[in-house]
Amino acid sequence: MYDLVIIGSGPAGLSAAVYAKRAGLNMIIIEKNPVSGGQIIDTYEVDNYLGIPGVNGFDLGMKFREHADKLGAEFVDATVTGVECVDKGSDTKAPVYKVVTDNGEFETHTVILATGAHHSKLQIPGEEEFIGKGVSYCATCDGAFYRGKVTAVNGGGDVAVEDAIFLSRFCSKVYLIHRRDELRATKILQEELFGLDNIEVIWDSVVKEIKGEDKVTHLVVENVKNKETNNLDVDGIFVAIGIVPSTDLFENLIDCDEKGYVIASEDGATSAPGIFVAGDSRKKRLRQIVTAVADGANAVTSVQDFLVGKEK
Repeated sequence: MYDLVIIGSGPAGLSAAVYAKRAGLNMIIIEKNPVSGGQIIDTYEVDNYLGIPGVNGFDLGMKFREHADKLGAEFVDATVTGVECVDKGSDTKAPVYKVVTDNGEFETHTVILATGAHHSKLQIPGEEEFIGKGVSYCATCDGAFYRGKVTAVNGGGDVAVEDAIFLSRFCSKVYLIHRRDELRATKILQEELFGLDNIEVIWDSVVKEIKGEDKVTHLVVENVKNKETNNLDVDGIFVAIGIVPSTDLFENLIDCDEKGYVIASEDGATSAPGIFVAGDSRKKRLRQIVTAVADGANAVTSVQDFLVGKEK
């Protein structure tokens, strides 16, 4: 029986692990991916984490993991398939939850959901067919395969602009396709983007279809205003249109909004006593590394408060 089980080892989960070990909680952290760090390990450069400007995302993720390891945090490699309430507990007795995985079952009095989010898809013809053959969701993972080639990025936020800038360093040409007439990315990123000669923004447009034979050869792009379509020759497309919270396993256990984000304030407390949330899966205004790390710390503080005076 554990005091706490943390599901996920991105910045939120690793922060929670550090605070939980420092608090002396009997805990484990469950991670389904072979490498901890969450989405940041796919980020070429992190320039907005306080005190470490320009750090490589993978390196930052490894630093987070090393900190948790140094404190003796126990990691379990497994995929969670469900969380069940075994005993609801009472005002004086802690509840009991069973975390079911493909590598065993674990009973705990509290759970922190730090499952993060995953990339949204375009849901258009050709997308699934050409994943790994010209369709990618991670420029820093796959960008090197397109050295000297022509690529496109679909999106208009920070991630899309960052991807286009990153790809411009070794691609001969980068198209940024955005459905509106202005970008949502921060001003400093836009200034850098517009200063690069090999990036062309295709405004007011959406990708309707991805075509090719053994690999991607061109995109069918539609102008949303005049409905004209054109073929755009590219060797690959990077989709950066947002993220979806990885919470579907828990939607029947806790309250989520219409998009699947867990409803909780900064303390991380969900609608189910003993279940807390931290990181990108929480409904909040800003989803960044710094807010994920803060969420992890807050959630553990809430776990401690919750367990005080409870019979285990």
